[in-house]
Amino acid sequence: MPVDAFSADSLRYPVGRFVAAPAFVSASVREWRHDIADLPSRLRDAIRGLNQVQLDTPYREGGWTVRQTVHHLADSHANAYTRFRLALTEDAPTIRPYDEALWAELPDARTMPVGVSIELLSGLHARWIALIDTFRRDEWHRTYIHPEQHRAVPLWEATALYAWHCRHHVAHINHLRSDKGWRE
Repeated sequence: MPVDAFSADSLRYPVGRFVAAPAFVSASVREWRHDIADLPSRLRDAIRGLNQVQLDTPYREGGWTVRQTVHHLADSHANAYTRFRLALTEDAPTIRPYDEALWAELPDARTMPVGVSIELLSGLHARWIALIDTFRRDEWHRTYIHPEQHRAVPLWEATALYAWHCRHHVAHINHLRSDKGWRE
C-alpha cells in the first residue's frame, strides 16, 4: 500500500475502522460504557484552549472542522439515544436514517459555539449511561432495523459502535492538535 494511501486512511480512521464482534461479550460492556460516559470530558479536554480559527480548521483535507465534528457528535448521539429507546420499547423498530454530511453543513453546525453541543452531550450521555446501566442480558439483544444496512442491529453492537465513535472523533481532534502543535 502506498504511504499516502495509508496516511489518508489513518487520518480518516485514527483509531481504525469499526469492526463489530461476531457475538455479544458481556465483558466488553465495561469498556463500551467507559467510552460513552467519558466522551463529554474527553471532548472538553480535546478542544480546551482552541480559538475560533482553530475550531474552524478541518481535521483532515476534505474533512469536517473541529466545530462541525463536535456538533456532529451531538447530532449522532441524540439519534443513537432515541434508537436505543425505540429498540427497548418496540419490537425491532425501523429507524430513520439521516444524512450526517448534510447535517454538518447546516448553519448551526458551521457557526454555533461548541459549548452548546458539549453541554447537550453531557446531559445526553448521563441519560444514555443511566439507561445502559439498567440493561438485562436479554435487552442487549433487542434490535432496531437499519434500512440502509438492510438488517437488524442489536443494541450490544450499537453500543460498541458508539463507543468506537466517541474514540474516533476525539482522536481526530487530538491528532489535529498534535499535527499543528496546538497547545493549551
